[in-house]
Amino acid sequence: MFHVFIDGQNGTTGLQIRDRLEKHPDIAVISIDEERRKDHTAKQAIISEADAVILCLPDEAAIQTAALIDEQILIDASTAHRTHPDWTYGLPELSPVQREHIRTNRRIANPGCYPTGFTLAIRPLIDQALLPRETAIFVSALSGYSGGGKAMIEQYSGNDAAACRPYAFDLNHKHLPEMAKFSGLESAPIFLPHVGNFYQGMLIEIGLKKSAFTKPMSSATICEAWQAAYAGEPFIQIMEANPEDCLIERFLDPEAANGSNRVELLCFESQTDLLLVARLDNLGKGAAGAAVQNLNIALGLSETTSL
Repeated sequence: MFHVFIDGQNGTTGLQIRDRLEKHPDIAVISIDEERRKDHTAKQAIISEADAVILCLPDEAAIQTAALIDEQILIDASTAHRTHPDWTYGLPELSPVQREHIRTNRRIANPGCYPTGFTLAIRPLIDQALLPRETAIFVSALSGYSGGGKAMIEQYSGNDAAACRPYAFDLNHKHLPEMAKFSGLESAPIFLPHVGNFYQGMLIEIGLKKSAFTKPMSSATICEAWQAAYAGEPFIQIMEANPEDCLIERFLDPEAANGSNRVELLCFESQTDLLLVARLDNLGKGAAGAAVQNLNIALGLSETTSL
């Protein structure tokens, strides 16, 4: 039995991770008294009992706590270490060698929710030389309000806030560095996220001209490229080309992957254009589910346990 300490277990992501781990047959969650959670001596004592620590903290606090940890497996759900050279990016599907990096490096940075969908959609096209690395890309995305943490949950819960609101108009969203580094692109995309008046669920949408590719492409060939990259991946689901059956009265439901650790990849097309879409649960594969998946890999357990 492995012992895991979740630092920040009462936050949105921490609660979701704890819920998954409480059902895990090989893991016991250990906790610190709430009134002592900011006591470094008490925290070090509980850390010493753990085989692994998961940080669900703001960036600055995550950096401070990471400095206390030497031997334990450490998974950080904040943005603080995602592009740090000494940390492994916790997206097992990123490349054929990424799982081994997660298994052998004791410091793992959990990916962001938006970058997870964006990277999984774009990276195979870059790796297979179908899309030039220098391609300029605009990304639109929609997330449930749980993605904004406690403050946004309080803002939206029980009120009549607008159904959909775009934000990050300074074009400097905190996820851009990891989107640039791990997608394979030479530079970050232009990224416009939106928050919707629903709790969880996510769509990432990437529009591309067919002329941007290095060979003639269709929704079918995009799906073939994804299939080649993700064959055998338990949490990646490639939908059929131009999947109109996924639409409900012409709309695409952002909540359809909720409660899962699944990423669905869809591609729609017109005569000249392609629309790539990733659908996932921002609290599943976009946060807590990814942390548990990485933990399973790092501890040498079955990757899909409790997911």
